Amino acid sequence: MMRTRPLKVALLGCGVVGSEVARLMTTHADDLAARIGAPVELAGVAVRRPSKVREGVPPELVTTDATGLVERGDIDVVVEVIGGVEPARTLITTAFEYGASVVSANKALLAEDGAALHAVAEKHGRDLYYEAAVAGAIPLVRPLRESLAGDKVNRVLGIVNGTTNFILDKMDTSGAGYSEALDEATALGYAEADPTADVEGFDAAAKAAILAGIAFHTRVRLDDVYREGMTEVTAADFASAKRMGCTIKLLAICERAADGESVTARVHPAMIPLSHPLASVRGAYNAVFVEAEAAGQLMFYGPGAGGSPTASAVLGDLVAVCRNRLNDATGPGESAYTQLPVSPMGDVVTRYHISLDVADKPGVLAQVATVFAEHGVSIDTVRQQGKDGEASLVVVTHRAPDAALTGTVEALRELDTVRGVASIMRVEGE
Repeated sequence: MMRTRPLKVALLGCGVVGSEVARLMTTHADDLAARIGAPVELAGVAVRRPSKVREGVPPELVTTDATGLVERGDIDVVVEVIGGVEPARTLITTAFEYGASVVSANKALLAEDGAALHAVAEKHGRDLYYEAAVAGAIPLVRPLRESLAGDKVNRVLGIVNGTTNFILDKMDTSGAGYSEALDEATALGYAEADPTADVEGFDAAAKAAILAGIAFHTRVRLDDVYREGMTEVTAADFASAKRMGCTIKLLAICERAADGESVTARVHPAMIPLSHPLASVRGAYNAVFVEAEAAGQLMFYGPGAGGSPTASAVLGDLVAVCRNRLNDATGPGESAYTQLPVSPMGDVVTRYHISLDVADKPGVLAQVATVFAEHGVSIDTVRQQGKDGEASLVVVTHRAPDAALTGTVEALRELDTVRGVASIMRVEGE
């Protein structure tokens, strides 16, 4: 039997995502009620600019007093889509204190302070759900937190930012330079006016922190994630990648150490073989590989951003949280029982693709090879081309600790015969 008294929902933020959440709550009201077991009612919408016309949102529900909205005491669920750390953190904490559960899409806040928010939610017996914080419409948080709860996840590898994937895909397929590809992404609405959070890897790093924490049952904060942007990737890098049968993607990589005693989380550009499924992820799409001990390899693919896809994830969480409210229950909270340390990037074992500008004369290759040997780094392949006293030397290494590879590059810069390091890129996905 369906309960007639509606569950009341407060919406914090009514931008691209928030307005779509409000629209879907209205147009899908009957279906949502049937799935939940009770009607859901949009009880208030907190915004910064109340004079702006918001189609489908009754003006009487709009307020600039977000604090007053979450302190009403009759709100069952607060949906937070304003982003940023403050005032979102205070509003979410207040919502728990006044008896509401929370659905959030706020990756930055969760990556920085997720443990504290989970603690407040648990203290007050409320839910904190955030499927939309990681990969838009792609179901990823719930499979990791629930479907794979009985398995051991060893690696999460993926493309979690649509803007950077669009730019790199355009550079790959059209031969465009970085600036040209960024301009097109901006014109099409894929990139913000200030794209720093995307192209410098901050967005992907926040998502990597969240994914690593869930996958490995340990606390991983944004500061624990090694981050390297993709603004230095060039057309020449793509040409080198193609000669190796690879392409270049900005990857988020979360791994459990081979001995199981630590984890790592990192975001950086990497060459991946064209045979790898991630190589074929085009445009602004996202895709994530999860490698688990019993389940094996799982791939999640789909649109990772945008109003409708993100709102879809928010509504999925809203249904789950509302069901819990009706049953006077809560879903999974934070699982951090392993308390594994997060190893620094220098301990991570990787491969490198290094392009050097060198003097075109005998003995250069021997000098370079000696430097690699002195740092304990084994060379996989070498390609050398020379003309008119100048030459390029491309070295691909076997797997070695990242600190050893970094030390190798520093030593190479000291050689008189090395005119410069044209590019350095990790190789992944084998």
